Amino acid sequence: MFRPVYEELRRQAAQSKLIYFDDSYVRILELMGKRRAKLEAQGALPDPDRTGLFTTGIVAIANEGRRIALFDSGRKHAGENLAELLNQREQDLSPPILMCDGLDRNVPKGHVVVQANCMSHGRRHVCDEAENFPAECAYILERIARVYRVDKLCRTYKLSDEDRLRVHHRWSGSVMDEIHKWMTAQLDEKRVEPNSGMGKAMRYLIKRWDKLTLFLRQPGAPLDNNICERLLKLAIQHRKNSLFFKTADGAKVGDLFMSLIATAVLNDANALDYLTEIQRHAAAAAQNSADWLPWNYRATLARINPDPPDQPAISAGLDPSPKTARPPTSPPWPTSPVRAAAQHSTSRPPPSQS
Repeated sequence: MFRPVYEELRRQAAQSKLIYFDDSYVRILELMGKRRAKLEAQGALPDPDRTGLFTTGIVAIANEGRRIALFDSGRKHAGENLAELLNQREQDLSPPILMCDGLDRNVPKGHVVVQANCMSHGRRHVCDEAENFPAECAYILERIARVYRVDKLCRTYKLSDEDRLRVHHRWSGSVMDEIHKWMTAQLDEKRVEPNSGMGKAMRYLIKRWDKLTLFLRQPGAPLDNNICERLLKLAIQHRKNSLFFKTADGAKVGDLFMSLIATAVLNDANALDYLTEIQRHAAAAAQNSADWLPWNYRATLARINPDPPDQPAISAGLDPSPKTARPPTSPPWPTSPVRAAAQHSTSRPPPSQS
């Protein structure tokens, strides 16, 4: 009963102008160990040289800023899963912006895209060398922090993509040029050994510089892939709790429910209420699934049933009886005081130079 709504989410995600995606590994017992060997002996395992198992997480920014979360677990990596999704994209649409890390396998074959790479990945390589190269790391990290402060101001003032591009071009362009020229000089003049940890971090940034700085040329291009990495934590937490899927079909069922739940949370809808209403109106959701998405299902309910009978307030997470009142429903993934404090804190200063 949930399949039509899930397929509609995939269809709308394929039309999005901006797509974030990344991979994590997954355990599927049917495709591991003796079970895999049995399938291979029976000739039931296509492409037996392929051994990896992945969960791909996708966050697509659809019309009106709606965020769609999708999961896809199996033997295919992110580039292949994204290519299958983009097969549903309408031909007359402009190429989407794809935000991912710098792996070559993330490029979806057979589709024209505008690729951006994650600044956080490059920054992480620099942070790893802070103990051995404090002065060099401080120089880079302080300047990247300036760019992030500009981007935070753009979000605070809710600038349009075009206005955000103009602001970054004015205030961040010179900063990024300064970083690039400085790193190039460090390597060319052998001030930093190219094969050292710092040298490799610099070469990582320089090699991907055009994709890392797409936000200076393309309206709406993001700085990093953090939203997708946060999404994948849901799959990672599920893997830690359940350890594995038994079969590939079971993994697809898990992907469906994680996609619906995560999309509901990203659009400020109560996941329990949403799934409950889909079950109550399964026939209507199957007939016109576009009216039963997390951001519009409540309006659909009000239209088809303007005077609903009294029911427990599932959407608020409360029992209507004051004697048995329950606290609001908690989000699908746990929070902690540390995480809550981090969300309200200011950005960290770059590592100090020793």
